[in-house]
Amino acid sequence: MYTIIVLGAGMVGSTMAVDLAKNHSVSITDFNIKALEKATKKCNKLKSIQLDVTNKEKLQQIIKPFDLVVCAVPGFLGFETLKNCIEAEKNVVDISFFSENSLELNALAKEKNVTAIVDCGVAPGMGNIILGYYNEFLKLTDFECLVGGLPKVKKWPFNYKAPFSPIDVIEEYTRPARYVENGCIVTKEALTDCEYVDFEGVGTLESFNSDGLRSIIFTMPHIKNMKEKTLRYPGHVEYIKVLKDSGFFSKTPIKINDSSISPLDFTSKILFNEWKLNDTEEELTVMRITLKGTDEKGAQKIIIYNLHDAYCTITNTSSMARTTGYTATAAANLFLDGLFTEKGVFPPELVGKNTACFNYILNYLEERNVFYKKIEI
Repeated sequence: MYTIIVLGAGMVGSTMAVDLAKNHSVSITDFNIKALEKATKKCNKLKSIQLDVTNKEKLQQIIKPFDLVVCAVPGFLGFETLKNCIEAEKNVVDISFFSENSLELNALAKEKNVTAIVDCGVAPGMGNIILGYYNEFLKLTDFECLVGGLPKVKKWPFNYKAPFSPIDVIEEYTRPARYVENGCIVTKEALTDCEYVDFEGVGTLESFNSDGLRSIIFTMPHIKNMKEKTLRYPGHVEYIKVLKDSGFFSKTPIKINDSSISPLDFTSKILFNEWKLNDTEEELTVMRITLKGTDEKGAQKIIIYNLHDAYCTITNTSSMARTTGYTATAAANLFLDGLFTEKGVFPPELVGKNTACFNYILNYLEERNVFYKKIEI
């Protein structure tokens, strides 16, 4: 049994802590006392610690005795928190979706003799793991990831519920989207190239550009065409574009009477209630990974992995928390089991290239009823 500390007691963080507590001694931290109380009610094995991760000295003091740190803080806190954990010489599995390039911390992690597995969720995460595995024995030319978390019941106007902070979602809608076309990095506005895609059991969804390729732009530069697109119910993009183009996502404060507030803060406050995913509200996660390339004999291959996961009514666990969190806890366990021992910062594709790690993660997910169904053409 190992000691693990989970930073962040939100929906995904608490799900990971509960899962890890099956075999390990787990503590969970958050600045929000209510979030900690909610997490410990789910599992009385968990020990709770109130912590402000922006307090570097306190953070490094608290994580010092643990064998592994699992980081699930909001995106805007992610990079500095990861850096501070590495500086404290602690091994880390991280799911925080931050805008900075985690590979910038690779030299620091090697210097500190630390293993940091980053972006280890569903997407980025499992899509990268699948890519890394097939990149070892196929000459890949194309990679496409279509992914989205959706409420089971549509509610006008957005037909969307956020499994995490609206600010993180809005960041996804405003950050320029990078993809690779004919070997060149192309940058477009998010929400562009909207197209309809059919999914069995769900129906027609709309896909649009988002900045989800992240590390594979740098770790897989030999793949000539790579794209990640977000999925939503039809009509969502138009409403978001109205808000975006009208200035509701601006960070520049505006003065109203004697008060000053940024449109983004105002919008986030409104959307927090509109997009809030209730604890027992059913939702689903849909993902399709498509790989194209040739085998060692030059034969054309198309590999497709489909994920259709739903809210678990038995454990009252959201699909996004399951698909994101269990990928990270699989990585945590395979690291603690000694299957991955390299030092440095490792995005998931560099873990998935190891056949033993790839199979371990798939089996771990299947044990928790998260199934990636493979089609080979």
